[in-house]
Amino acid sequence: MKALRFDRIGSLDALTLTDVLRPEVVAGEVVVRVHAAGVNPSDFKNVLGKFPYTTVPRIPGRDFAGVVVAGPCALVGQEVWGSGRELGFVRDGSHAEYLALPADGVARKPATLSFAEAAASGVPYLTAWEAVERTGIHAGSTVVLIGMGAVGTAAYLLAVARDANVLVGVRRSEHADELNDRGIKALVLDEEFPARVHERFTDGAEVVFDTTGFWLPTAIKALGGGGHLAVIAAPSDGHERVPVLEFYRRGATLIGVNSARHDTIASAVALSRLGELFESGALPVPTGIVTRPLDKAVETYRDLAEGATDKFVLTNDLND
Repeated sequence: MKALRFDRIGSLDALTLTDVLRPEVVAGEVVVRVHAAGVNPSDFKNVLGKFPYTTVPRIPGRDFAGVVVAGPCALVGQEVWGSGRELGFVRDGSHAEYLALPADGVARKPATLSFAEAAASGVPYLTAWEAVERTGIHAGSTVVLIGMGAVGTAAYLLAVARDANVLVGVRRSEHADELNDRGIKALVLDEEFPARVHERFTDGAEVVFDTTGFWLPTAIKALGGGGHLAVIAAPSDGHERVPVLEFYRRGATLIGVNSARHDTIASAVALSRLGELFESGALPVPTGIVTRPLDKAVETYRDLAEGATDKFVLTNDLND
């Protein structure tokens, strides 16, 4: 089969599209024909050595959607999707034509999503799901989302699906204007942002989710008493100065969210619940996906490493 592969860590020059043996099915596992595979920032960072537990040679890629071609009879022929911390790190991942993984590590793909749409949703929605679950967002919750990238957008849609009252903070005024025109309540992130949050939410936000890692001091000031602050990222040096006095006086809780903690089996459980939301219409079909054939994988990795913000999905001879 064709597969993207790297045999050393530290440079994208190690990535090549090559021919490797197709995986054989073993007891307790399935082989999936990968129709589409999402590309996430963690994928190129993995090749660059940001994850010390990665072993090589390795096929990267966490997210996928496809059809089971070998394994338990009840699963063969089923359209599935999946993700997980092992894939691309300690066992071969999804940026290939076929993928082997535990049979319990796949979930039924929502019928409302194409393969590409499902593959684009893995890490962003799993990360957002964990944040929404662990911060306890429910109907009527006052929520501030900082950043509207893939994870921020997923978190917004999940919070809205729970009837939360959501306010978005973005860096550029034109972006805030665009969101407000679309009916999404948005404010510009500046020194006055916390005060304007408290104007909207009298007691401050019950939940602040900073998807950027650069706005923790601002996020803490926007919190209400007993609030929850979730974070999924950090500055390049891993550190940020925060107003600890304000934080503890609020009785606040800091929650670190890391989807790479969850294996394929735990991810399949969450994806099953997300699939129900997609099929019921509570979550809309993802948009803004850029599909590329697998043979453009190396170019796609380089584009992401150079700062591209598109949601790329690698496809195998599909038109979706």
